[in-house]
Amino acid sequence: MTRPLAIVFFEKLIPGSRLSGRLSDLGWRVLEAKKAADLPDLVRRERPLVVVAELALRTGNLCPVVAELRRDAGTQHIPVLGYCHPDDEALSTAARQAGVNLVAAEAGVLDQLQQLLDHVLAVD
Repeated sequence: MTRPLAIVFFEKLIPGSRLSGRLSDLGWRVLEAKKAADLPDLVRRERPLVVVAELALRTGNLCPVVAELRRDAGTQHIPVLGYCHPDDEALSTAARQAGVNLVAAEAGVLDQLQQLLDHVLAVD
């Protein structure tokens, strides 16, 4: 297993499935989380290099899930790249407060994925 692992969570098939495909094209192994509530256990078990997640959910709120990742000593270091509509300032702010490292615009996440990953994976 020489390829880095990314865990992707999304509800909307587009851009979610395209995002998984683009990550694969960029040389990543990809696991897709099916439910937001399953994400912390999956991250603890699989230990990905990054989590990429849709923030605007129809079925719940991802912010408490991210906050749980941040509270856990085994997952708090794993970067989270979130994406949502750029006009949703309240969600972007809540996501950052919960611990999302970088919030990207949904419309540009596919085109700028490599640059976004470079940014979120940069070591301070």
